[in-house]
Amino acid sequence: MNIVFMGTSDFAVPSLERLIASPHSVAGVVTQPDRIRGRGKKIGVSPVKEVALKHGIAVSQPEKIKVGSAVEQVKSWQPDMIVVVSYGQIIPGRLIDYPRHGCINVHASLLPRYRGAAPIQRALMNGESLSGVTTMYMDEGLDTGDIILQLPVAIEDSYDHGQLEAILAAKGADLLLETIEQITGGTAPRLSQDNNQADYAQRIKAEDEIINWSHPAVAIHNRIRALSPTPGAWFRMDGYKVKVFKSRVTDAMESGVVAQVVAVDGDGFSVQCGKGILEIEEVQREGKKRIRARDFLRGYKLKPGTVLAHPEE
Repeated sequence: MNIVFMGTSDFAVPSLERLIASPHSVAGVVTQPDRIRGRGKKIGVSPVKEVALKHGIAVSQPEKIKVGSAVEQVKSWQPDMIVVVSYGQIIPGRLIDYPRHGCINVHASLLPRYRGAAPIQRALMNGESLSGVTTMYMDEGLDTGDIILQLPVAIEDSYDHGQLEAILAAKGADLLLETIEQITGGTAPRLSQDNNQADYAQRIKAEDEIINWSHPAVAIHNRIRALSPTPGAWFRMDGYKVKVFKSRVTDAMESGVVAQVVAVDGDGFSVQCGKGILEIEEVQREGKKRIRARDFLRGYKLKPGTVLAHPEE
């Protein structure tokens, strides 16, 4: 079967790699345009493009997939199926309806929960214990198409975004191949989504990255792991940002001054939150590298009783 793959992020890579290794033919790849990235302002290509170029697969990078030339490019590859995984643009109906086996999407949630751009991060931020992957027939709505297959995945308390994304990406690739097999074999189910059960995983905004110590320790911990390894949740200390990448909710339930450092030990430092205490284990001072909190403390003599700045300061 001739397949056109549309994807951009790391989450899409295992699915593309599995398709390349399968008996199917990947006729072409559509991914987002190269962007300037990082402090070095260098042009960076998407992870999906890197894989496509490695295997000599034709790549298209339209600014907008809805324009006529972009649509015609995909059609010129004569796909029997289009597979979309973390692409980053809304696919027009002219493409969705074109392939004889449909336009199939792999989504990182158990739809209809967490439709939208940031399902993994929002699930972690909300303290969910269960996530998963869904394959669906695409329509012109935002993750509203009919469900084909789903695979639940438990969320361990230790998982951060990077870890959970890698797990779901691998599971999604497995589910994609099973989905294609069932579609071509004529056995694939088709289940309409219950819109009454739907919610929306909004894209992460700058204000989502700020640590507010007046929140419960559990909520702050969930925010930290949802934003690790990137973009990172942060607080302000002595006028500069300190990002936190790893934390632990302690058993202590002291009731002290919010944002006050209550302990400094060999592993890091602990902060009084609105409810409970959070131990900070990995940090990154603005302009520096990510390091363990205990190494951070060697260069910064943080003392118990110090009150960390609030977000507005």
